[in-house]
Amino acid sequence: MADKENDGTARAGEGRAIRVLLVDDHQVVRRGLRTFLEVQDDIEVVGEAADGAEGVARTEELRPDVVLMDVKMPGTDGIEALRRLRELGNPAKVLIVTSFTEQRTVVPALRAGAAGYVYKDVDPDALAGAIRSVHAGHVLLQPEVAGALLSQEETNGGSGGRSGTLTEREREVLGLIADGRSNREIARALVLSEKTVKTHVSNILMKLDLADRTQAALWAVRHGLTT
Repeated sequence: MADKENDGTARAGEGRAIRVLLVDDHQVVRRGLRTFLEVQDDIEVVGEAADGAEGVARTEELRPDVVLMDVKMPGTDGIEALRRLRELGNPAKVLIVTSFTEQRTVVPALRAGAAGYVYKDVDPDALAGAIRSVHAGHVLLQPEVAGALLSQEETNGGSGGRSGTLTEREREVLGLIADGRSNREIARALVLSEKTVKTHVSNILMKLDLADRTQAALWAVRHGLTT
């Protein structure tokens, strides 16, 4: 099936469909994912790539909302592709697809900027839910992986920044980030505009010297700011 146009208007209606790019070196896997996702009313598969390097190029070209990225691929793997996308400043949310035997790759992937991960044997409905979740701004972080990340950061001396540099409002926003809330949900909870929430998130990351929401969520867990 040919790739959809890159204007984001392929779907009619009030809400635009979530644009998804599939990056996996196995054609049968890509075909299976495409077959399932294309029956979802709110998800649109805009393209495919067979390795990490092609995945980076296609992400830059097609500007998808979410990238489903395999970890182990020939040449450029999923984690290296993730790092390149973050260096390019690409805003796509990357959902890592891995197996139980590759759990050790999850922590490096999250540190590289992944919005979460799913296992290759994930239930189809759960996969669609995960795509919607990361697109909405949630971080998919299971307890055992959060523990591994925290342990690794403690070994490395932890993240920079001090809670005392945050305003009371920023602490509230940070706590809600740790609870997995999106900017829209935080705005509703605190009766703020989304633009104001985005400003608070940017200030939090800058003050605490953190790279992304995943690191912010871990920082909040470590410092007891979760509800």
